[in-house]
Amino acid sequence: MTDLTAARIKTVREHMALECARDWDGVIATFAHPRYEMYGSGAVFDGEAAVRRYFDASRTPFPDQGNEIIAIAADGDTVLVELWLTGTHLGPLKLGGRTIAPTGKSFRVRMAGTFEFAPGSDKILCERPYYDQGAVLRALGIG
Repeated sequence: MTDLTAARIKTVREHMALECARDWDGVIATFAHPRYEMYGSGAVFDGEAAVRRYFDASRTPFPDQGNEIIAIAADGDTVLVELWLTGTHLGPLKLGGRTIAPTGKSFRVRMAGTFEFAPGSDKILCERPYYDQGAVLRALGIG
Protein backbone atom coordinates (compact mmCIF):
# COMPACT_ATOMS: atom_id res chain seq x y z
CA MET A 1 0.00 0.00 0.00
CA THR A 2 1.38 3.41 -0.92
CA ASP A 3 1.65 6.25 1.58
CA LEU A 4 -1.04 8.17 -0.35
CA THR A 5 -3.44 5.22 -0.25
CA ALA A 6 -2.88 4.83 3.49
CA ALA A 7 -3.45 8.58 3.99
CA ARG A 8 -6.71 8.42 2.03
CA ILE A 9 -8.00 5.48 4.05
CA LYS A 10 -7.05 7.34 7.22
CA THR A 11 -8.93 10.43 5.99
CA VAL A 12 -12.07 8.36 5.33
CA ARG A 13 -11.90 6.69 8.75
CA GLU A 14 -11.51 10.11 10.40
CA HIS A 15 -14.31 11.59 8.26
CA MET A 16 -16.71 8.83 9.29
CA ALA A 17 -15.78 9.10 12.97
CA LEU A 18 -16.28 12.87 12.85
CA GLU A 19 -19.74 12.34 11.32
CA CYS A 20 -20.65 10.10 14.29
CA ALA A 21 -19.34 12.75 16.69
CA ARG A 22 -21.31 15.43 14.82
CA ASP A 23 -18.12 17.47 14.46
CA TRP A 24 -19.25 19.21 11.29
CA ASP A 25 -16.25 21.56 11.15
CA GLY A 26 -13.99 18.51 11.31
CA VAL A 27 -15.98 16.71 8.61
CA ILE A 28 -15.84 19.77 6.33
CA ALA A 29 -12.05 19.92 6.85
CA THR A 30 -11.67 16.42 5.33
CA PHE A 31 -12.90 17.74 1.97
CA ALA A 32 -11.07 19.64 -0.74
CA HIS A 33 -14.60 20.82 -1.64
CA PRO A 34 -17.60 19.52 0.36
CA ARG A 35 -19.93 17.42 -1.81
CA TYR A 36 -22.32 14.52 -1.24
CA GLU A 37 -24.08 12.75 -4.10
CA MET A 38 -26.86 10.54 -2.75
CA TYR A 39 -27.23 7.44 -4.87
CA GLY A 40 -30.88 6.48 -5.18
CA SER A 41 -32.56 9.80 -4.45
CA GLY A 42 -30.29 11.69 -6.82
CA ALA A 43 -29.90 14.55 -4.32
CA VAL A 44 -26.63 16.46 -4.55
CA PHE A 45 -25.29 18.67 -1.76
CA ASP A 46 -22.53 20.79 -3.25
CA GLY A 47 -20.54 23.29 -1.22
CA GLU A 48 -20.19 23.88 2.49
CA ALA A 49 -23.59 25.55 3.04
CA ALA A 50 -25.47 22.77 1.22
CA VAL A 51 -23.55 20.04 3.06
CA ARG A 52 -24.26 21.65 6.43
CA ARG A 53 -27.99 21.76 5.52
CA TYR A 54 -27.76 18.04 4.70
CA PHE A 55 -26.18 17.34 8.10
CA ASP A 56 -28.98 19.24 9.85
CA ALA A 57 -31.76 17.58 7.82
CA SER A 58 -30.40 14.06 8.23
CA ARG A 59 -29.55 14.34 11.94
CA THR A 60 -32.79 16.02 13.04
CA PRO A 61 -34.78 12.76 12.78
CA PHE A 62 -31.76 10.59 13.72
CA PRO A 63 -29.58 12.55 16.17
CA ASP A 64 -27.60 9.43 17.10
CA GLN A 65 -26.95 8.40 13.50
CA GLY A 66 -23.75 6.42 13.31
CA ASN A 67 -21.74 4.06 11.20
CA GLU A 68 -19.74 0.92 11.80
CA ILE A 69 -17.14 0.11 9.16
CA ILE A 70 -17.31 -3.49 7.92
CA ALA A 71 -14.63 -3.23 5.22
CA ILE A 72 -12.55 -0.51 3.61
CA ALA A 73 -10.34 -0.60 0.52
CA ALA A 74 -8.85 1.76 -2.04
CA ASP A 75 -8.81 1.55 -5.82
CA GLY A 76 -7.06 4.33 -7.70
CA ASP A 77 -8.47 7.67 -6.56
CA THR A 78 -11.44 6.08 -4.77
CA VAL A 79 -11.83 4.63 -1.29
CA LEU A 80 -14.65 2.09 -0.97
CA VAL A 81 -16.41 1.44 2.34
CA GLU A 82 -18.97 -1.14 3.40
CA LEU A 83 -20.70 -0.25 6.65
CA TRP A 84 -23.65 -0.54 8.99
CA LEU A 85 -25.68 2.67 9.17
CA THR A 86 -27.40 2.96 12.54
CA GLY A 87 -29.73 5.38 14.25
CA THR A 88 -32.86 5.95 16.30
CA HIS A 89 -35.89 7.89 15.07
CA LEU A 90 -36.02 10.57 17.77
CA GLY A 91 -37.02 13.68 15.78
CA PRO A 92 -39.46 14.65 13.03
CA LEU A 93 -38.75 12.94 9.69
CA LYS A 94 -39.68 14.88 6.56
CA LEU A 95 -40.62 12.43 3.85
CA GLY A 96 -42.07 13.80 0.65
CA GLY A 97 -44.72 16.30 1.64
CA ARG A 98 -45.37 14.86 5.08
CA THR A 99 -43.69 14.85 8.47
CA ILE A 100 -43.50 11.60 10.42
CA ALA A 101 -43.46 11.94 14.21
CA PRO A 102 -40.65 10.15 16.06
CA THR A 103 -41.26 6.44 16.53
CA GLY A 104 -38.41 5.81 18.97
CA LYS A 105 -37.43 2.82 16.83
CA SER A 106 -33.86 2.05 15.81
CA PHE A 107 -32.44 0.89 12.51
CA ARG A 108 -29.29 -0.87 11.39
CA VAL A 109 -28.91 -1.24 7.63
CA ARG A 110 -26.00 -2.38 5.52
CA MET A 111 -24.76 0.09 2.96
CA ALA A 112 -21.73 1.17 1.00
CA GLY A 113 -20.07 4.42 0.10
CA THR A 114 -17.38 5.73 -2.17
CA PHE A 115 -15.04 8.62 -1.49
CA GLU A 116 -13.46 10.27 -4.51
CA PHE A 117 -10.08 11.99 -4.22
CA ALA A 118 -8.22 14.29 -6.58
CA PRO A 119 -5.05 12.74 -8.02
CA GLY A 120 -2.20 13.14 -5.53
CA SER A 121 -4.45 14.40 -2.70
CA ASP A 122 -5.75 12.98 0.58
CA LYS A 123 -8.68 15.44 0.67
CA ILE A 124 -12.13 14.18 -0.33
CA LEU A 125 -13.78 15.58 -3.46
CA CYS A 126 -17.08 13.73 -3.12
CA GLU A 127 -18.81 11.18 -0.90
CA ARG A 128 -21.38 8.93 -2.56
CA PRO A 129 -23.50 6.84 -0.16
CA TYR A 130 -25.31 3.82 -1.64
CA TYR A 131 -28.19 2.41 0.40
CA ASP A 132 -31.83 1.44 0.30
CA GLN A 133 -33.79 4.24 2.02
CA GLY A 134 -36.75 1.84 2.08
CA ALA A 135 -34.78 -0.46 4.39
CA VAL A 136 -34.53 2.33 6.97
CA LEU A 137 -38.26 3.07 6.68
CA ARG A 138 -39.15 -0.62 6.97
CA ALA A 139 -36.98 -0.94 10.09
CA LEU A 140 -38.90 1.98 11.58
CA GLY A 141 -42.24 0.40 10.66
CA ILE A 142 -43.20 3.25 8.33
CA GLY A 143 -42.19 1.93 4.95
